[in-house]
Amino acid sequence: MSRLYLSENGNVVPTLCEELTVYRRARKVLDLPPTADPGTLYVLACPYASSDLPLRLAVNGSEVQAIRPDAAPIYRWYDVLVASSLLRPGANTFEFWTDSTAMNAWSLAVEAGHAESQSFISDDGGRSWRNEQMGYLNVLRGEYVVRVRLAEGEDPTPPAMVWEDTANPRLESLQQIVPKQALQAGPLLARIRPLMDWICLSWEYRNRHGAAQYAPWDAETILAWGQAASGHNGQLPIVACLHYAVTMVSCCQAVGIPARSAIITPALDTGDGHFVTEVWFDEYGKWVMVDPNMDAIVWKDGVPLSITDIQRAGSDLSELIEWGPGSESQRTNPAISEWVERAYLRGACFRHRSIWPRADFLSHPELTPPGHGSLAFCETSLVWEKSDLQRGFGMFPYFADSVYFDAPPRLDG
Repeated sequence: MSRLYLSENGNVVPTLCEELTVYRRARKVLDLPPTADPGTLYVLACPYASSDLPLRLAVNGSEVQAIRPDAAPIYRWYDVLVASSLLRPGANTFEFWTDSTAMNAWSLAVEAGHAESQSFISDDGGRSWRNEQMGYLNVLRGEYVVRVRLAEGEDPTPPAMVWEDTANPRLESLQQIVPKQALQAGPLLARIRPLMDWICLSWEYRNRHGAAQYAPWDAETILAWGQAASGHNGQLPIVACLHYAVTMVSCCQAVGIPARSAIITPALDTGDGHFVTEVWFDEYGKWVMVDPNMDAIVWKDGVPLSITDIQRAGSDLSELIEWGPGSESQRTNPAISEWVERAYLRGACFRHRSIWPRADFLSHPELTPPGHGSLAFCETSLVWEKSDLQRGFGMFPYFADSVYFDAPPRLDG
């Protein structure tokens, strides 16, 4: 057993993080229990492509081995083994800096919105500290995304699934715009397919390249921003795979179909991860993966497949995928076409899976992440498979077995 110790939720806005220099140093304080074993320190950070300077760090005043930058200038996880002799019961201090005098070497991820932050910033090389006016623009109060896993303790039980409030007026609003076939009685697939096709063709996929403003997890706003190619402050919005999936989840619930969001990925720090929807089929007694971004459903022997089924199907899905009319449009994007060949058809992106255990995006927008897909997976609400804890996913607190993932929806709460 082991436990992850943390004080944030991984809700990172990647354009509002902390820049580090030799003068501008970051400090994170975490309360830890006594330990006789080494701990693993997890740091979400981004190196500059133009710099080869390491990210330096100290634990309770003792400098440890620095983190070397990799080739990719993206926010990703770095882990450092910390000797038990450097850790102590109670408050532990972790400090980060670089040897650059300018903000051009390393950025440290920060989650805004903490009234009593235990993270601090210094502008004078560590002589004085403040836990407000943080982030490189000095406007945040937050917690740095720094976590520690120790042998002592046990991770919490994964949360139960939370569904949309059926009385929410936003559901009725969505009913007015979804395809009429989705509202009609009949086989579930005959209702799901038109909904997928419509969402897939509603806007052009856009991720970080050329897009700046992240669309919130609000179906009608996603549709409006995506179609107009204009969002907050008039900027080109990020409307990527997750936005297709969460739009599908909200629209399904609007027409009375249980649906949830799922994340699939070949590895933790990769651009090949994907966000899809799972729909509950009473007919088959299971969650079926539907992908509104690629307008795709995976079938075998006349039965639609769950993510578990797809994981077992092997490394060649090319003959199992039923593509909808929106798929051809999506694959005109060279990046998507290459990803389909590299990760999708070969089943690689299904290697690891998790679910987002809330579907109440309309009732509780404040609980949706502000930048998922714009940096490495980091949100603590994600529930991963138990086997992933030993496969490099120790920076997350929730892991579950097949009983959790396969359980039918309990819409009565």
